[in-house]
Amino acid sequence: MQALLLIDLQNDFMPTGSLPVADGDAVVPVANRLMAAFSGETIVVATQDWHPANHGSFASQHDGKSPGEVIKLGGVDQVLWPDHCVQHSYGSRLHHEVESRSIERLFYKGTDVAIDSYSAFFDNGHKRATGLAEWLMTRGVRDVVALGLATDFCVKFSVLDALELGFNVTLVADGCRGVNLKAGDSEGAIAEMAKRGARVLHSEELLK
Repeated sequence: MQALLLIDLQNDFMPTGSLPVADGDAVVPVANRLMAAFSGETIVVATQDWHPANHGSFASQHDGKSPGEVIKLGGVDQVLWPDHCVQHSYGSRLHHEVESRSIERLFYKGTDVAIDSYSAFFDNGHKRATGLAEWLMTRGVRDVVALGLATDFCVKFSVLDALELGFNVTLVADGCRGVNLKAGDSEGAIAEMAKRGARVLHSEELLK
């Protein structure tokens, strides 16, 4: 059984959002094409960043700190971000063009104020699971096709965790866009995912 994993296709990560990913909205049509093509033979799941308003990853919660600075949060290095994907806000919603009717289950992450959760599977300290891995395994899923935002953070950590959990992972390269705090971060992330065992394909290759 195969699952299509849509990672954080939320308004705040779109070009007009509070934590914009350049060209982030270009991944939505890719996601929709794959959902339509895989209909009936693939489980579609999605994640949403779902932060409390006082989340510790927000620069606004730390006096004198600015987005992009790094602190310790929950015992691990944490990049500080602008406030984003606050629970129940417009920014936390999936982009309106995402064919959400095809999504069987949503998994929320980043709900603990004391630690962030880039990965769809665990918090950044690997202390708490989101429940996604167990949910997939009980449905017999062994193959995960992943895409979303952002390549160099939530996509990367989701894919690496999926591989570590024993899933076969295909990364849809044209279905991802990155933050790129440093030039080349996205390319480096894709290279790391491939080195760890992910298959990297273009959506057109999957649709053949």
